[in-house]
Amino acid sequence: MATTAARSGRRSGTPADGATRAASGTRRGPASQGGTRLVIVESPAKARTIAGFLGPGYVVESSVGHIRDLPASAAEIPEKYKKEPWARLGVNVDRNFEPLYVVAADKRKQVTKLKQALAQAEELYLATDEDREGEAIAWHLVEVLKPRVPVRRMVFHEITRQAIEEAARNPREIDQALVDAQETRRILDRLYGYEISPVLWKKVMPALSAGRVQSVATRMVVERERERIAFRPAAYWDVIAEIATTPSFSATLVAIDGKRVAVGRDFDAQGRLKNPDVVHLGEADAQRLVRGLDGAEFVVRSVERKPYRRAPAAPFITSTLQQEASRKLGLSSQATMRIAQRLYEAGYITYMRTDSTTLSETALAAARAQIAELYGDQLLPAAPRRYEKKVKNAQEAHEAIRPAGDRFRTPADLAGELSGDELRLYELIWQRTLASQMIDATGYTVSIRIAAVTDAGREAVFAATGTVITQPGFLRVYVESSDEEDDSGSGRTLPDLTEGETVPVAALTPAEHTTTPPPRYTEASLIRALEERGIGRPSTFASIVSTIIERDYVFKRGQALVPTFLAFAVVRLLEKHFGNLVDYDFTAEMEENLDRIANGEAHRLEWLTRFYFGSPTDGGSAAGLKQLVTERLAEIDARDISTFPLGESGIVVRVGRYGTYVERDGQRASLPPGTAPDEVTVEFATRLLEQPTGERELGVDPATGHTIVARVGRYGPYVTEVLPEGAKGKPRTASLLSSMTVESITLDDALKLLSLPRVLGEVDGEQVIVSNGRFGPFVKKGAETRSLGSEEELFTLTLDEALQLLAQPKQRGRRLPAAAAQVRELGVDPATGRTVTARTGRYGPYVTDGETNATLRHGDTLENVTLERASELLADRRSRGPTTPRPRRGRRAAVRSE
Repeated sequence: MATTAARSGRRSGTPADGATRAASGTRRGPASQGGTRLVIVESPAKARTIAGFLGPGYVVESSVGHIRDLPASAAEIPEKYKKEPWARLGVNVDRNFEPLYVVAADKRKQVTKLKQALAQAEELYLATDEDREGEAIAWHLVEVLKPRVPVRRMVFHEITRQAIEEAARNPREIDQALVDAQETRRILDRLYGYEISPVLWKKVMPALSAGRVQSVATRMVVERERERIAFRPAAYWDVIAEIATTPSFSATLVAIDGKRVAVGRDFDAQGRLKNPDVVHLGEADAQRLVRGLDGAEFVVRSVERKPYRRAPAAPFITSTLQQEASRKLGLSSQATMRIAQRLYEAGYITYMRTDSTTLSETALAAARAQIAELYGDQLLPAAPRRYEKKVKNAQEAHEAIRPAGDRFRTPADLAGELSGDELRLYELIWQRTLASQMIDATGYTVSIRIAAVTDAGREAVFAATGTVITQPGFLRVYVESSDEEDDSGSGRTLPDLTEGETVPVAALTPAEHTTTPPPRYTEASLIRALEERGIGRPSTFASIVSTIIERDYVFKRGQALVPTFLAFAVVRLLEKHFGNLVDYDFTAEMEENLDRIANGEAHRLEWLTRFYFGSPTDGGSAAGLKQLVTERLAEIDARDISTFPLGESGIVVRVGRYGTYVERDGQRASLPPGTAPDEVTVEFATRLLEQPTGERELGVDPATGHTIVARVGRYGPYVTEVLPEGAKGKPRTASLLSSMTVESITLDDALKLLSLPRVLGEVDGEQVIVSNGRFGPFVKKGAETRSLGSEEELFTLTLDEALQLLAQPKQRGRRLPAAAAQVRELGVDPATGRTVTARTGRYGPYVTDGETNATLRHGDTLENVTLERASELLADRRSRGPTTPRPRRGRRAAVRSE
């Protein structure tokens, strides 16, 4: 089933298909109180929850996400369009950018089911999500189902009985401006991806992808890594004085003879001192100062007290929820959104894709009532707090994310219904919502300066600060996290000292410090940076981050996002030849233009034409995307784009078809997986090139006289024999066992491996052999195979043992070898309380808590994976729910644009 979207009539808000004319009456209440009303939502879980509220007279069905989209492959393009020059794009760029929509193969059965349900209904209610994408799904349902009954658009921001009943009583029409804005975004992203991605395939590596926002996000991560590569550390020293008062505290040297002592901010990225008016202490200076202060009198120079006040943060919007869930719960943005989706569909929280910090009057009343009940009236401000939206290009008019209903359920109330990450995320939302309606935290800050004179007559001044909270206010419930370290001394209690008082000093310790490079982005800080620049939308942040990780542009090291050299190559190509497409201001301006289209202030056709075909200017014409790709493809030097010299050393890093490697004078060495670009120094590369093939000579096979070597190849370490020049046949080759390494394997080990497969004997005219295969060691007789319990059995298994094993029923799934047993115990997962281990399995290394398994990703290894990283991977895996069988044909993922 395929259609090209008709543009006529759409501008006035009239549906394009004549069968949807009944939608014009959607402002009325239910037309037939006794008839059946079909309600369509996106997900089965949402359908089940809503059905429980609507009761008799309503049939609730799910579309299971999008029912149609632009074709995802050439196979999905209908036959009658295949010869059209624009069919590859799925958009007729020569005819007002008409999109070609097709119903995905895996959705046809569901569409048939919806049509059958609609045939029995007297009214159709479209209850998809209230954002632009939900509006577009509703419009697509109308286009495909062609209803001949009244159509009503039903919107709500929480799934509670009151909200659902209210939405059913007050439906509205489909908002065509929102549909147009979403369709324009989808077309824009398709044009961008389908024109730029082939450039990457030809000039960098096959199967790469370019996305309008994902490319900009990748550029941001790469730029941060470039700053780290260019960074040069600077060392500086100070002195720490341990003041032996009650309570005791430490004070840091801040000035000498009236001049401030240099700290990290006084140095630039090259390690040079920016401010000549500060004192830069070296180690000798600090040691000399300590000796000079031995026996000196330390006198309180000043004590300053200032009022302290801190207001609570606004309720969660999509981006802040993702940031805090990352910092506090260790959840990826993708996992956070999956869990939040389930909480919303089950009626626990309000809609989770929003950029509004507003709380409804109902929510304000519920929050204030619960604060009074749990913490007392004294923590309530005189009037409810109201927050203004501060997000650039905020588009949605939704409420902030909060607990659903007119009475909030506490986490304790839901302990029997929710568990694990769902309960933890709900608790975070509940805490943030309540805290936003509580009084400020107040207290005072204390700043103490203590002076002493050295034996050389130099005055040294030490300082200490602390914050004393007298009224915790909202801090009773919630403290907002930050990506930056807090060095304000908050929470530290200082003694009550007076000016002129002499204080005892227990110790003076020189302290060395080194400036640090700018921190890498985390998911939380990258989302915040995208939001601050006005790039992307709340609904797309999670998919943006997950996409750049899945495409191997970025990998995670702990919480940090580390770019690969592949990302460096892609970003270099885009910056050099398509600079405006990854320009931050240009990308943010596109978001503003899409918002103008949504508000009816701009016309989609004019804007898409200018973007794709260009527009005339005073001096000629401004090239559009199509012209840029055509003109610049030939001028792109693929080798130059993927080559990164390491200074003047003659060593380069190259991104190749089969991976990244370092090269010098024709010698090559693969870059180890998980290596960060800022770690690839001349010294590092030189060490790799000392053994460019990763080869180690083991000795000579006494039976053949051939040299045996161990190597590291594309598919891992292996041993092989070196045949003399002119010899016929292929050399014997065998992969190393999991317990072996190139550095540790012996000649005897190698000869054993090369002896495989090992024949144990012959039974019934068939040989019984043991061998090592793709999925591990096995025994075979004819067509019968059984997995061995360990790799050692390859060399110890007897014929009788083999026959006993072959006589056993074949297990469902492969019996894991001993190598798959526990490799490392990482600790206890804070989310589940279960012990987490790192293991090797059939499909590679993974972590498990005994119930959930999560495969390690690019940059993770059994050796370096931490408990924090393992907990994040397990949380992400749990959030996706149980696995389902993969369909035979390509399944279209219901993902958001960008």
